[in-house]
Amino acid sequence: MSNVKNSNLIALTVACIGVVFGDIGTSPLYALKESFSSSHGIPLSNQAILGIISMLFWSMIIVVSLKYVYFVLKADNNGEGGILALMALALRQDKKNKDKNTGSLRWIFLCGIFGACMFYGDAIVTPAISVLSAVEGLEIAAPSLGEYVLPITSIILIFLFSIQKYGTYIMGRLFGPTTLVWFLTIALLGIYHIVQDMQILKAVNPYYAINFFIHHTHQGFIVLGSVFLVLTGAEALYADMGHFGIKPIRRAWFAVVMPSLMLNYFGQGALLINNPKAAVNPFFIMVPEIFQIPVVILATFATCIASQAVISGAFSLTSQAMQLGYLPRMKMKYTSSKEIGQIYIPGINWVLLILVLGLVFIFKRSEDLAAAYGIAVTTTMVITTMLASVVMQKVWKWNPLYVKTITGLFIIIDLAFFTANAMKIADGGWLPLLFGLIISFIMLTWYKGKFLLRQKGIQQGLDLKDFLDMLMLSPPHRVDGIAVFLCSEKDSVPPALLHNLKHNRILHENTFFVHLETLDIPKVLDSERFDLVNLDNGLYTVHAKYGFMETPELMKLLQLVEKQLSFSFEIMDTSFFLARESVIPSNIPGMSLWREHIFAWMHRNAIKPSDFFHIPANRVVELGTKVEI
Repeated sequence: MSNVKNSNLIALTVACIGVVFGDIGTSPLYALKESFSSSHGIPLSNQAILGIISMLFWSMIIVVSLKYVYFVLKADNNGEGGILALMALALRQDKKNKDKNTGSLRWIFLCGIFGACMFYGDAIVTPAISVLSAVEGLEIAAPSLGEYVLPITSIILIFLFSIQKYGTYIMGRLFGPTTLVWFLTIALLGIYHIVQDMQILKAVNPYYAINFFIHHTHQGFIVLGSVFLVLTGAEALYADMGHFGIKPIRRAWFAVVMPSLMLNYFGQGALLINNPKAAVNPFFIMVPEIFQIPVVILATFATCIASQAVISGAFSLTSQAMQLGYLPRMKMKYTSSKEIGQIYIPGINWVLLILVLGLVFIFKRSEDLAAAYGIAVTTTMVITTMLASVVMQKVWKWNPLYVKTITGLFIIIDLAFFTANAMKIADGGWLPLLFGLIISFIMLTWYKGKFLLRQKGIQQGLDLKDFLDMLMLSPPHRVDGIAVFLCSEKDSVPPALLHNLKHNRILHENTFFVHLETLDIPKVLDSERFDLVNLDNGLYTVHAKYGFMETPELMKLLQLVEKQLSFSFEIMDTSFFLARESVIPSNIPGMSLWREHIFAWMHRNAIKPSDFFHIPANRVVELGTKVEI
């Protein structure tokens, strides 16, 4: 039994090397090159090289190993990670004392939403900078092909986004082994150069990082924004925890990923000590000439994997946001019958492609894109630290002094990186910030609009049980078959029922009132999926619960319900009644009129509930209603 467990752990460890560490694993392509950019004015002296390598080393130890791998991974929401899961965990604790913590709830909510939106900024920059930096290796391996860098990058990106609709299952099987080869390759390259100049190992001593700042204070702060590039992708450690678990991620990091990255960065440093001119592209210059083309190809595969992971992450985040009510429903396609998390969202996919290609042709060089990269990731890291501090104190009940000490250390480092990257806002950092703010505005507008609709429904709604009791005193004509009414509010009369009684004056022999609720936990067990209440006279209520990482499928729910009944839901005998709301903006207090028009447009263009809940189209009856907000 233990051998089976060990083999499963090893398989998960290898798999997570590709999916979780693809982003941070391709940072050697551009991080050190950007750190020694001529625009920073850093002298290529031995002391400066040792200082920057020391900064890289200790940044990775403190931020990745200590903060994320040791502390943040502990903050799991029923086994799931990511900033929305962290936000839900922090909110759940504060909601217990909602009256006392209204301000705290709002702060946690806004932080979580903006942090999630900044992930989208990361999702447009990562494919652009990763693939572009890999293809730029052609300028070293085959200078005559340098003019084709942009066209080749564009072709690879278009191909990458075009195959998303086929799912990541087949490609995913190659993720782990391919990335494992990548890490072994960069480790060997690092060792090759370290043995040629062992003095680079002095950089393990933090004295060199401190000494660098003493002698290059202003330049050191500027270069800190470039040093941060070695940490990009650290958020994936937490976001992908639910797919692999804590143990495989920690083992992969300490056994393979961190040693390989450290060896490569130290190897690049040793190369620069012996050949300062290599600063133009230290990663590809460190590769022996005979291996340069194969390494360019391997790097391209590795960056595609890193990009694939962040694209899939954008799909997953969008699905979670839709379930939690932060985004309108969009068309989704499940790309795997085995893994529920593997989804494809066409609208998000093509918008991302357009934006990624736009970045490539606007910036043209990976070093120019680096300015846009850091600000998105540092913002998310700062927010993660703040939300984690809430969880440490209010969920884990840790000593407040201990929490303040830990989070104080992390927030100082995070803010130092954030401020260093903020200095590049004018050089391109404004792009992900602007994009994050736009998505935040969309999410908050949708959330507020849905809240106003819900309040309107509550104000105008009737209690379902009281209404049915009155109805049965003088019942309408009963017809054979099964009717399913979706209720937006629990125990409230659905508008579709009122319209059906008004126009058709009938009630089906068996009628179900289904209310779907999304909880602030990732998943709900099927055994706890729903509560069924028999109201007599063939009338039933079904209160179904879903996690924010699940998409409700009404037919699967009914299959679970029928196990408790004496009849089955024959599809040709079942009709689904839905209310199709038309939102009418008005001067009623709530939102600004211009925001109401935006919400109405989003509401009108969201996919139909019948499509989102996978209800057979030929069994749906939609009844329209107008609602003023």
